[in-house]
Amino acid sequence: MALAIFDLDNTLLSGDSDYLWGQFLVENNIVDGTWYQQANQDFYDQYLAGTMDIFEFLAFQLKPLADNSLVDLHRWRKQYLTEKIEPILLLEGRSFIAQHQQQGDTLLIITATNSFITTPIAEKLGIQNLIATEPEIVDGIYTGKVTGTPSYQQGKVERLMDWLNKHSQTLEGSYFYSDSHNDLPLLNLVDHPIAVDPDPKLQAIAQQKDWKILSFRQ
Repeated sequence: MALAIFDLDNTLLSGDSDYLWGQFLVENNIVDGTWYQQANQDFYDQYLAGTMDIFEFLAFQLKPLADNSLVDLHRWRKQYLTEKIEPILLLEGRSFIAQHQQQGDTLLIITATNSFITTPIAEKLGIQNLIATEPEIVDGIYTGKVTGTPSYQQGKVERLMDWLNKHSQTLEGSYFYSDSHNDLPLLNLVDHPIAVDPDPKLQAIAQQKDWKILSFRQ
């Protein structure tokens, strides 16, 4: 048995759950549409370029959690999952999940996207273990701040090391499926790095290093 780690956005999903949450908020007039949509796009472009300041982004992205009641947030999230996420769940990704489950591997999703958004997505995919950026909650209310290390770039490695220690797991025989060059710190650490529908930078590095390259978007 080995650890099979999956990135979420643009790997198991044919889109970015963070970005789509922002679009959902705009479309439903929950946030200031024109400004929020432009900022959402700017941050997504920075992410693709590998230049995003994660704490600046999180201050933007977590603010709606602090500005609204939990009742409204959970109602909106349910609608968002139906409208934005279910249509972009990739069947080929689910096939690889099933293969690892049949092999008895431990499955884990690791994502920079916050756990408010990603916990129900992981549940839909049948993966119990999730490492996501954690929004701070005080007295049952989101503060708009982040707690702990965001699971982004090198932060994914730090969070994974903590998870391995807590669960008495190792990276022996491990797999990591990802689309993004932002995940190179972790891809370089596992035994079986796999580029899935990779961005151009990751495509070039994967070819140079002779990593397996797959598409979940057949």
